Amino acid sequence: MKIILRGVFLIPVDIYTALKDTIKSNDLVQSVHTIHGKRIHFTYCKAIVDQKLIHHELLHRLQISETEITHLLTLKTLIPLENVSLSSNANEVSQSLVKGFIYVQLEPDLNEGLLIPIADLKRGYRSNNEADNEYSVIGPKVGFVEDLDTNLNLIRKELISENLRFEECIVGSLSQTRVTIIYLDGVCNPQHVNTVRQRIVDADVDMLFDSSILDQIIADRANSPFPLFMSSERVDRAKFNLMNGQVVILSSGSPYFISGPTTVFDFFASPEDYYLPWILGTFFRCIRYLGVLLSILASPAYVAILTFHYSVIPQSLLGPIIESRTNVPFAPFIEVLLMEFTVEMLREAGARLPTKVGQTLGIVGGIVLGTAAVQAALTSNILIIIVSLSALPSFATPIFKMANTIRFLRFPLIVLAAAWGGLGIMIGIVILLGHLLRLKSLGTPYLVPLYPFRFRDYTDSFLRSSLNLTENRPNFLRPLKTKRYKASEPKDTNDDYNNE
Repeated sequence: MKIILRGVFLIPVDIYTALKDTIKSNDLVQSVHTIHGKRIHFTYCKAIVDQKLIHHELLHRLQISETEITHLLTLKTLIPLENVSLSSNANEVSQSLVKGFIYVQLEPDLNEGLLIPIADLKRGYRSNNEADNEYSVIGPKVGFVEDLDTNLNLIRKELISENLRFEECIVGSLSQTRVTIIYLDGVCNPQHVNTVRQRIVDADVDMLFDSSILDQIIADRANSPFPLFMSSERVDRAKFNLMNGQVVILSSGSPYFISGPTTVFDFFASPEDYYLPWILGTFFRCIRYLGVLLSILASPAYVAILTFHYSVIPQSLLGPIIESRTNVPFAPFIEVLLMEFTVEMLREAGARLPTKVGQTLGIVGGIVLGTAAVQAALTSNILIIIVSLSALPSFATPIFKMANTIRFLRFPLIVLAAAWGGLGIMIGIVILLGHLLRLKSLGTPYLVPLYPFRFRDYTDSFLRSSLNLTENRPNFLRPLKTKRYKASEPKDTNDDYNNE
């Protein structure tokens, strides 16, 4: 019989019946074992516990022990596991069982028992942690996995510092997802840590599927297509952000971390930039910026020029353009939308299919559809080139979320170009810049160091300067310790061996 006092279950003699009524799940089991003449009750959820741990660390050790088990405290000393606690509260017991604890009772006193953490946290997670989605030719290729403890181990193993701090909290009334806030004490500004901590604590959700959901919950502005937190699976990028003074957030069940504060320029910096000489790193970074402009403006410019501004076309190009569009029945606006949507559908289909099939679909589909569309006079040869030049640069963006934003921005600019030509494109750019000026990440302006102007932070924003110029951490992060290292010019030395 159950006894209820102020809405809290008290432990009855038949604890299994009470827990069965509370949890109501077929994976809740109870087994009774007689060890050294004492009957011991084990209650647990079979789906989440480690069965080998039960038999090897609990039953086997109790059976080979010569100590007489007379009390729960004696039983506790025989169990070689951490965080073992006594409990007689049915609510606490039921909540612990679904997290992977086992409840051990000793006859004849069944009003109290031991809660022992014995969850199988590794089962079901992949062991391969190569960063496939952010591949780089040079540098480490280690990425995070879905297991939080493994991810914390990767960071702790690479950042050997007593100032590295882990703060764990629980998010989600149903999922009870573990979320860990990571920062370097003495480097990261405490205001950023407090802001992140407060927003996570105030998050009222029932289920946290991925760290991307947490990104949207704690973002400064939810109604923006631009990502306000860095999202990546690479361990080296997480270490770099921590070293700069940013806050890194990891959640269980997600191979991606999020970090902030971030600026729009952080999303175009690749870890590979720092593994190459600074001249090459700067060159490739500038290529990405030019690619973004080309990806956003190529198709809208085509629509604006062919609809309103024929006079800007050189005479040498006017003939080929007219010839290629002679039999096309659609206006440039419809023609561009048709091709852009086709490219996006091919990209989505290739992303959802298995890797080998997706690659084949992208190549064959692009060639077949492009050739067929030109032969059927549904589009022009020049537009195929324009759409290709618009689609390819978006793949050069290192962060997938920012690449998606760039893909999206083309379409409103195409509509504005069809409505007002070059003026429409300018209106769209002004609206876009106005939106970017209002965005903030953890209270930090999104366009810094461009606005507000911070000259010293230009050494690692548009450009990737040499190590002699990047000894200081970014000023917009307001780090407690500005120096990362002491820069020094290389000095010529005489080698006695070579002089001989």
